[in-house]
Amino acid sequence: MYHISVMPSESSQYLVNNPRGTYVDCTFGGGGHTFYLLEKHKDIKIIAFDWDDDAFGQFKEKEESFSGRAVFIRDNFKNIKNALAQKGIYKVDGILADIGVSSKQFDDAERGFSFNSKVLDMRMDLRNPLTAKEIVNKYGEEAMADIFYKYGEERFSRQIAKAIAARRKKGTINTAQELQDIIRSVKRPEGKINPATKVFQALRIFVNAELDNLETLLNDTPSILNNGGRIVIISFHSLEDRIVKQNFRQNASDDVYKILTKKVVTSSDDEIKSNPRSRSAKIRAAERINV
Repeated sequence: MYHISVMPSESSQYLVNNPRGTYVDCTFGGGGHTFYLLEKHKDIKIIAFDWDDDAFGQFKEKEESFSGRAVFIRDNFKNIKNALAQKGIYKVDGILADIGVSSKQFDDAERGFSFNSKVLDMRMDLRNPLTAKEIVNKYGEEAMADIFYKYGEERFSRQIAKAIAARRKKGTINTAQELQDIIRSVKRPEGKINPATKVFQALRIFVNAELDNLETLLNDTPSILNNGGRIVIISFHSLEDRIVKQNFRQNASDDVYKILTKKVVTSSDDEIKSNPRSRSAKIRAAERINV
């Protein structure tokens, strides 16, 4: 498979508490986690969510191998509660969400996620009208700076926004390389890290409303988990992890959850060697109690 899923064994270990249960893979992507779970647990069923049409194509290619044990819902996982209800499902035994860009999305030059893209798009769902290109070409300097700081924790947010505003007076900023060049004029590289990393992260998160979607998922989860049902979140940066950590702690203090991961679970050295993108991944898991 093209996409290498992060920590499939660890996420399965924390997720599956009912060997005949129904589980939701909120971020199907290339299907790695779903494939692993169905192979590992022969009697479970999976409801796969993804808002990317490419992911639906991946599902259709492998649908026969699922033997009727998996169904696909093309929707944003923020709509999980209503989408499940429309199928007559009101409770599930576990929810897994891998909050990151899939390798296929990242490497596809037409999607605009990577530094080498010929476009500035960054939409996970191509039905979304907002693109990164619109932000860097039409948003005000202060608005851009706020986005870079809030969603990328970029210390040079104001300088970069000022440089972008100055550059676009000469014409439209069309490609990732053009945006990189602007950022590099303000910010020097730090070791091997591309100076544009935080700005690209911020644009992607803002375009896709990723943090808002995550908060909605976390807020709806307790009402759709069976007693003993589990939620497992794989995050890739501090903003996401902070939201998950705070939500789990609050629910634990309210006797809604039992936290299963006292410390975050990270990838093994061997996994990082074979899949460098797993380096920043963190798993947090909790179990629904007192239903």
